[in-house]
Amino acid sequence: MPVRPALVTALGAALLCGAATAPAIAGPKAPKEKESVTVDHTGRIGADGTVILSGTYRCTDSSGPVYISSAVSQSDPRIRYGIGGTSATCDGAKHTWQNSSVVSADDLKAGAAHVEATILEMRPAGLVPLPVFHAVEEQDVTLAGK
Repeated sequence: MPVRPALVTALGAALLCGAATAPAIAGPKAPKEKESVTVDHTGRIGADGTVILSGTYRCTDSSGPVYISSAVSQSDPRIRYGIGGTSATCDGAKHTWQNSSVVSADDLKAGAAHVEATILEMRPAGLVPLPVFHAVEEQDVTLAGK
């Protein structure tokens, strides 16, 4: 066997053997704790249309601003009303959130409703930040009148 092909074969075999024992290239870090967002089973609605929603969240590993957003729907699931947005701290600990917003008193009433809450990070990526979703939860709730 000529020297050059033998050398290439030996180097290839060494690389393959070394790759089997070398640590894997690190990918994205797995969260230390599971990221989550919850929605309380009861929200509040005032006579003036003020809706207050709340729950808990846990998130980790953020590099940009993070928010908890929420939306509520009632009779028509295709129509959702955004209910505020709260800054979030992604330190792995469990925190509470509360969002409020005024919706026309004719649009939402006390009673059964459906809420979606989302942990959204605006991660720096060049000139325009990119949205990164950490967790989403949907929950049937009761909007209780004040």
